[in-house]
Amino acid sequence: MRDTSPQFSRPPTADEFQTSPYEPEVGSLPDQSEQDADKVNKTGTTTIGITTNEGVVIATDMRASLGGRFVSNKNVQKVEQIHPTGALTLVGSVGGAQSFIRSLRAEVNLYEARRGEDMSMQALSTLAGNFARGGPFFAINPILGGVDEDGHHVYSIDPAGGVMKDDYTVTGSGLTVAYGTLEDRYEDDMSNEEAREVAAASIKAAAERDTGSGNGIFLADVTSDGVDIQGYDFDELL
Repeated sequence: MRDTSPQFSRPPTADEFQTSPYEPEVGSLPDQSEQDADKVNKTGTTTIGITTNEGVVIATDMRASLGGRFVSNKNVQKVEQIHPTGALTLVGSVGGAQSFIRSLRAEVNLYEARRGEDMSMQALSTLAGNFARGGPFFAINPILGGVDEDGHHVYSIDPAGGVMKDDYTVTGSGLTVAYGTLEDRYEDDMSNEEAREVAAASIKAAAERDTGSGNGIFLADVTSDGVDIQGYDFDELL
């Protein structure tokens, strides 16, 4: 016989409200529910770094999204100068990436003030990897590009703190599409102008298929003279 008596939810007991007095630990992050994650602004992103015979070109798209499903901003600058001759991209949660950049920029400025010289790209990439591995940053996967006395450098930094150096690299949700275009068009000893066109074509290809990428492109030209960052529509470059 089916029970037709009214059903009432049981109120939670005192034990269910109990939390450990030792949590959260200092420097740790609270657990994120899937619902909370959907509210976090994410860059989605396709970012590219290419070494050239003049320096480095870094390119990113402009789109930010909520939970990967809603475009929350169409004009996000995802590459920032963090060194007199170096720049870093934003990939992952916007807040985590912005905090990561502020922390690195502060360390670079402190190094220069203490030693009277600019930090090398090798030292900066190691510092970035250490920060990514041990710092309170949400999952990020940026590209670091820069010029120093030893040459022109591009590094990808994974969420676990791994640092990989290459002549060119791609990170972000559109990387599988962008890599195909980039590897087809890349040549050794390109000029910055040639690399800009290759990077723009690769970002546009990714934007055609990746919902987290689109709305234009930011380009950073990095040379021994400094860093120049400009935003463009795809039609202006291709």
